[in-house]
Amino acid sequence: MGMTEAAARPRLPRQIPYIIGNEACERFSFYGMRNILVQFLVSSVILAYLPEAERELAAKDVFHSFVIGVYFFPLLGGWLSDRFFGKYDTVLWFSLIYCAGHACLAIFEDSRQGFYTGLFLIALGSGGIKPLVVSFVGDQFTQANKSLAKVVFDFFYWTINFGSFFASLLMPLFLRELGPSIAFGIPGALMFIATFIFWLGRRKYVRVPPTRGQDPDSFYNVARTALLSQAPGQGRPGLVVAVVGVVVAALMLVFWALHAWAGVSLAFWPDDFHFVISACLALGVLIAFGGIGVSMQLERARGRHADEAVDSVRSVLRVIIVFALTTPFWSLFDQKASTWVIQGRDMTVPHDAWWWPSWLVREAAQMQALNPLLVMLIIPFNNLVLYPAVRRLGYEPTALRRMGWGIAFAGVAWIVAGLIQLKIDSGAPTSLAWQTWPYMLLTFGEVLVSATALEFAYSQARASMKGVIMAFWYLASTFGSLWVLLTNVAVRNDTVTAYIATTGWTENAFLMFFFAAFAFAAAVVFGLYARSYPMQDNYRVA
Repeated sequence: MGMTEAAARPRLPRQIPYIIGNEACERFSFYGMRNILVQFLVSSVILAYLPEAERELAAKDVFHSFVIGVYFFPLLGGWLSDRFFGKYDTVLWFSLIYCAGHACLAIFEDSRQGFYTGLFLIALGSGGIKPLVVSFVGDQFTQANKSLAKVVFDFFYWTINFGSFFASLLMPLFLRELGPSIAFGIPGALMFIATFIFWLGRRKYVRVPPTRGQDPDSFYNVARTALLSQAPGQGRPGLVVAVVGVVVAALMLVFWALHAWAGVSLAFWPDDFHFVISACLALGVLIAFGGIGVSMQLERARGRHADEAVDSVRSVLRVIIVFALTTPFWSLFDQKASTWVIQGRDMTVPHDAWWWPSWLVREAAQMQALNPLLVMLIIPFNNLVLYPAVRRLGYEPTALRRMGWGIAFAGVAWIVAGLIQLKIDSGAPTSLAWQTWPYMLLTFGEVLVSATALEFAYSQARASMKGVIMAFWYLASTFGSLWVLLTNVAVRNDTVTAYIATTGWTENAFLMFFFAAFAFAAAVVFGLYARSYPMQDNYRVA
């Protein structure tokens, strides 16, 4: 090989190992605390003030409120990075907040206020860095070595699942054997190591300066122009719709404040609509009404903004609808760490079976380790076996088709979980091994929805709008957990509980079948919308 060829060979940026090391430790840290959270809360003094029968529902409320925060705060992290600090400084400072949150969990295991403060800080820190780390990896590559970027991103995703697998497998054992202080302290130590590793590479990173909001054709600027522009002889109906959305959202927060602070009881506003629910509903109204309003007047932005920018905003608005239709999937998916863990506590670990790894799997919460393990197996199976096979049968597994089927498979998973619950409720001993089936079905649905959605969104959005797309993708998980919180509010209603009693099912079994039906309905609506969706192709020309 000549010297010219050696010089031309692309080289991996020296700083990449620091980012990968940071991600591996951070993901173990996050999933380590997340996957023992419900298990801890159900039996902890944090919820000891509640009757025992209400603790499981309260633990689910806490868990899904936490998840809502994790997937809401990427909006804040992305905005601060873009407007003020850049990716490196934003990731570093939010990582320190993240560490403080873990410290609170380890120190305040007996203090409700201290423990919840820790959860808030972790949601803030984890969410704040979530939209930045992956794009920070991309910033380290140039045209000369961009061919290696895909390899790094693939390893990045593998690292996430690797960390999640071991965290899901080991942390429930640590909680059981070592107690909550150490069990929550270990993820805290890993997050500190993650932050330290990231800091070590500070002199090697490529730091792209923040735009400071100076892009004239940003999503926000185009949308604002569309809403405020006047057309001769026409009103501004889109602006009216957007303003109505602002008013309705503000009223929702006012109703919550009147109840929470002034003690005013409003017949039309449920008492159980705490701040998280109220704020998420208000955000949903703002997005829905604002999106409709912008869509109604978007063509008015042409001439003042480039046609490409206007078309990109139109694409983003369409993608938002696709993402909104995936929120029922996320309401099912995230409950594997809450509802399914609670279900597993009532099942029998089959230690007497020769094939069961009793030396390792002792807790129901450890079943969550199946998810990342199966992800690492299913992705290559789909790409190498399943998709080529269905193509040979004359069926093209397009991105939208895969996502629709993924939502449906989640529904099937919950049907199986519901059948397991019926067996538990009958009093028959039920092996924990049965949970393998719903985990397999749900993970298969996850691969079809989650991995595909990122590919789909990338193809639909132009480069200038990809950050906006990712922000709305994270919000899909936020609203997925909102569905769970709303359902939890509903089952506290006497009318609803009376109806459930008439079915002959327990509350847990009824809700499992309800969520399955919810997913099937969402899959049907998703399929109908997908049939008329105008696909775009915004991949970079070679």
